[in-house]
Amino acid sequence: MENRKPKVIRSISEFHKLLGALPPAHPLISIIDYNNISPQPEIAELGVVFDGYAIAIKRDIAIKMSYGQQHYDFDEGLMLFMAPKQVVKIKTDKNIEAERSGWILLIHPDFLWNTPLAKSIKRYDFFEYVVNEALFLSADEEVIINQIVQNIAQEYRSNIDKFTQDIIISQIETLLNYSERFYQRQFITRKVSNHKILERLEDVLTAYFKDDLATKGFPTVQYIATALNISASYLSGVLKNLTGRSTQQHIQDRMIELAKEKLSITDLSVSEIAFELGFEHPQSFSKFFKSKTNLSPLLFRQSFEKN
Repeated sequence: MENRKPKVIRSISEFHKLLGALPPAHPLISIIDYNNISPQPEIAELGVVFDGYAIAIKRDIAIKMSYGQQHYDFDEGLMLFMAPKQVVKIKTDKNIEAERSGWILLIHPDFLWNTPLAKSIKRYDFFEYVVNEALFLSADEEVIINQIVQNIAQEYRSNIDKFTQDIIISQIETLLNYSERFYQRQFITRKVSNHKILERLEDVLTAYFKDDLATKGFPTVQYIATALNISASYLSGVLKNLTGRSTQQHIQDRMIELAKEKLSITDLSVSEIAFELGFEHPQSFSKFFKSKTNLSPLLFRQSFEKN
């Protein structure tokens, strides 16, 4: 079977052509209205890789988008964030008559060059979320986001001067900060589903730590995220909101619990425990244990024996 690679889109102008939209008014930033697109079939067949950032709101659109094996039907209003180099597939269902509503904001990295946002944009974890972790907006939230995007469009479509880039960059930062606030709201309002993620995390860790750690070693954050079928960034956001602790800290907490158990109820030496927990050197285990408990393994064992 022929291995067909995704189509690489290096410019905003190319993206417009692929979506069947009019040429962009600005070469490095653009907003496309979904009422004005007719995606080429090759997007669905191959998928595309855009060299820039994309932010989109879609509502009641007969379109499916996917990252890898994940897909989502946009029959509700939601917001997506795509970082450079992500593979995206867009498929229009011609059998469904629907009112298209929404837009996609395209930002080429060159537009951010030599601005603080060029570095700070990487701190917004939602650019690494997968499609089923999209941001569901309330009606009031959507009004706020749409107004910011209208401001961006008005600015780049007017006469471009020395203030244009700074004003648009400021609007993009405002858009991202509001998005981060709304994601925090979503973490809170979806506590039931998020608590289920926490329960599943505990199950995954329990199963992992029952196996032979001497050969497997610590589970990685990516391993845990894959087992839970969510992105590592989204998992981190959920856990920090629920517990105030990162995924890595949850893994380390479980490791410490197991170490304490072995130190308190077995006669194994510290070196033997270190080996069973997957540490190559006893010194590494002792340093790790002390950093989490403020006691060396031997002192912990001695204090437990005294009690």
